[in-house]
Amino acid sequence: MFLVDVIVKIQLRLNDKSREGQRLPIFPRVPRATSHEPRATRHEPRATKDEAPIPGHSNNHDSYAVLRYPDFKRFLIGNLIVTLGSQMQTVAVGWDLYERTGSALALGGVGLAQVLPVFALTLPAGHFADRFPRKRVLIASQALMIASSLGLALTSATRASVVLMYAFLLLQGVGRAFQAPAKDSLAPQLLPPEMLPQGATWRSTVFQLASVVGPGVGGLVIGLTRQAWPAYVLAAAGALIFSVLIAPVQPREHARGARAGIRETILGGIRFLRHTRVLLAIITLDMFAVLLGGATALLPIYAKDILHVGPAGLGWMLAAPSVGALLMAFALTHRPPLNNAGKTLLWAVTGFGVATILFGISRSFAFSLTMLSLLGAFDSVSVVIRSTLLQVLTPDELRGRVAAINSLFIGTSNELGEFESGTLAAFVGPVVAVVIGGIGTIVSVLMVARIWPEVRAIRSLRPVELDVPVVADVRDGVSP
Repeated sequence: MFLVDVIVKIQLRLNDKSREGQRLPIFPRVPRATSHEPRATRHEPRATKDEAPIPGHSNNHDSYAVLRYPDFKRFLIGNLIVTLGSQMQTVAVGWDLYERTGSALALGGVGLAQVLPVFALTLPAGHFADRFPRKRVLIASQALMIASSLGLALTSATRASVVLMYAFLLLQGVGRAFQAPAKDSLAPQLLPPEMLPQGATWRSTVFQLASVVGPGVGGLVIGLTRQAWPAYVLAAAGALIFSVLIAPVQPREHARGARAGIRETILGGIRFLRHTRVLLAIITLDMFAVLLGGATALLPIYAKDILHVGPAGLGWMLAAPSVGALLMAFALTHRPPLNNAGKTLLWAVTGFGVATILFGISRSFAFSLTMLSLLGAFDSVSVVIRSTLLQVLTPDELRGRVAAINSLFIGTSNELGEFESGTLAAFVGPVVAVVIGGIGTIVSVLMVARIWPEVRAIRSLRPVELDVPVVADVRDGVSP
């Protein structure tokens, strides 16, 4: 935890306590409404305690303030459960297919079956998330996930044809395509704007926790039962619990604009990103960092041929980035919203590139684990800043489409990054491939900083302190 604290202090350039104590309240306490003053509507998110601290007071920072909003807490708990189930199912699918076929090609088909629906449907799914109530879209996506998981369980238990497994994986891909934009655009409706930065850090913490625990629990379930179908059933149960938890929530009504066709609404989201230079810059930066810094795809080679640590060592190496990300996300939840967020983002991605290079040339297992943990930690800072800016800068009526575009680009870069790393390693070797990827990540930071200088100017992530005028210039010109 000391290492994480040092990283945060260096990379985030936080002001010292004396300067924090001089900040003015951004959202001062509002007097009780009188008879002639409007009261909050029933859809306005409220904390359950009147004594909740004033958002913006860094000397009275409450790391758990967002948990006082019951709807967001239900969403957060449900998201943890469904992500745990998804991680367990990922382990089960790989184990089940390989046990039944013994084919590496069969494992490769898993990714293809799940990615194809994402490519085809993510952008239309963003349209649906903006056109219809997002809670209903999210629950509908969970119904598809439940049907897919139960189908996989039945196929596994009865030893039915492997072709059926791919059919249910395709169905799961459809559910994921609609889940991502609906989930990402629903979360901001459950909190007041000033709480969005803290909400983003808690969501990141929950995801990383599930990523660390889920695969281990999935492996344990399979090891105890010697079957994959119980893990599929648990994944279906997770999606069902998520649906039940979010069913009673009352999100703020979001503006839906004039009715238009799918093509026009999708183009509206693309136009918004093209003109909102800050969002275009951070999505581009993250996409190239993931695309070029895909060292994790080569971890089996490092474990076997370079570090000579075997399967057990490979397991530790695969877990290290998630552990680093979890520790960093947890640290960020216990700090006030970041200052100098733009420069922090650039330094975090630079650190990601440096850690990639150092991992690439390392011959020490302990040092390699440290660098992999730092990869996850730096990536966690980047994710929190990017997700917060996407929520704060995107008008509510466009959040579904912008979330869909972001999901498509980042998901694509993950898959292409693994392909790029493997292909380059085949020609120049794994060490050179990893080092080139790290250098490419640093170069991408320099290019983004030069092409979009406004990124460096971003300071606070608090909505009322965030001054990005390009957003106001295009909001009226975007066709919803």
